[in-house]
Amino acid sequence: MFNTIEIDRSSLTIMGVKFLDLKTLESTANALGSNMFEGFKPTPKGIEIIRDYVTGKISLTELVVFAKQKAYV
Repeated sequence: MFNTIEIDRSSLTIMGVKFLDLKTLESTANALGSNMFEGFKPTPKGIEIIRDYVTGKISLTELVVFAKQKAYV
């Protein structure tokens, strides 16, 4: 079953998580959609982590650590 998430392009938010620009929001939304198709259930914390990875704020190594710790829950 496919679940929807709240994406507000005018406010630049996904599930209430703020983005600096539309390009980053759309890149993150696309990544979320692909992962949701595989069973991922996004949370605001998970969206923040993905946003921070997409914008270069955290590295791939840090992203993997967060995933292993299930910090996105």
